[in-house]
Amino acid sequence: MKKLQAKVVKSTGAWYDLISEDGMLLKARLKGNLRLEGLSSTNPVAVGDNVTLTLENGDWMIGEIADRENYIIRKSPSRKGQYHILAANIDQAFLLITISKPRTSTGFIDRFLVTAEAYQIPSILVFNKQDALTEKDKIVQDNLIETYTEIGYECLLVSSKTGEGIKEIIENMKGKTTLLAGHSGVGKSTFANAIDNNLDLRTAEVSKKYEKGRHTTTFAEMFPLKFGGNIIDIPGIKEFGLVDFEEEDISHFFPEMASLLPECKFNNCMHINEPDCAVLAALEEGKITEFRYQNYLNMVNDINEEKEY
Repeated sequence: MKKLQAKVVKSTGAWYDLISEDGMLLKARLKGNLRLEGLSSTNPVAVGDNVTLTLENGDWMIGEIADRENYIIRKSPSRKGQYHILAANIDQAFLLITISKPRTSTGFIDRFLVTAEAYQIPSILVFNKQDALTEKDKIVQDNLIETYTEIGYECLLVSSKTGEGIKEIIENMKGKTTLLAGHSGVGKSTFANAIDNNLDLRTAEVSKKYEKGRHTTTFAEMFPLKFGGNIIDIPGIKEFGLVDFEEEDISHFFPEMASLLPECKFNNCMHINEPDCAVLAALEEGKITEFRYQNYLNMVNDINEEKEY
């Protein structure tokens, strides 16, 4: 039986687009028994997966999935209690952020960062649409950059329209597989086209009435970049719910909290009202920002509510 090694570059439901080791573009389907593995996932195979194909009755079939170096998941948008693998085998993630039109909430940013930390995916915050910032927007942006830079996250400023920051972005992406994430409307497709004009991804304007983006990416897809490396474009995400987290683990993925955990009096400290809590002490001293701590509490509460449900 003929076998072939390939990488998944697009998932559209029943069929997958792949590229073989020698650069051949292929389409393949899943073997029936593969669908039964990991029933809590809506997609057992994801973009970025390395797979083994077999030729059966003239069709390529995905029979095996190689172990993943990492992956990133979110709650399934259509099936309650299940998750959806956004992409696998990622070198880094770019989270595109806009200060307004649409506004990216810090809750969304922190949920994404916690998930990326948990799955060991380095993240870079990319503040887009620099050409459209008001003076008030710039103050908000400066405060966010100060907070996240202090924690240890790299922050980059770009404008897809003017080209500001694009050269630095390209240097960051060379030879790497980069996940591109963000709310609908933050300009992911325009950003990708500015990086590599060969991509020619479809774009849409932000709705003026609701200041929300229109979905232009409907399936995750990997694109090769002309300067080397790949970009994985995923659908714009409205919500980023945590998956498979225990509430006591959340603080481990806030870098400014994680370094303090050994100093807490109790090993199972939740950093809410416990005595001699190093995290609460740091919050009082201004070493942990109020909005980050509030986002932490919201994540803990969400997990508790799900368990009660």
